[in-house]
Amino acid sequence: MIATRLNVTNTTELQKNGINALKTALGVTGTLKFLEQFDNGGSGDYTAEKYEHEETELSDAEIREMFGF
Repeated sequence: MIATRLNVTNTTELQKNGINALKTALGVTGTLKFLEQFDNGGSGDYTAEKYEHEETELSDAEIREMFGF
């Protein structure tokens, strides 16, 4: 097997070339199994965590005071 050097200018092209290399080396099923190793499936409760550290909004008066109006 001869390695070829790629001139990759952006992440989209890099991803495309990487997926194609995986498909060539592993086949479609192997590529999917390989990529599944990096999928954590998410964790935690986004809805609950989203509001956990919610800051209160400033009033108009507080904003004006901050800017010296």
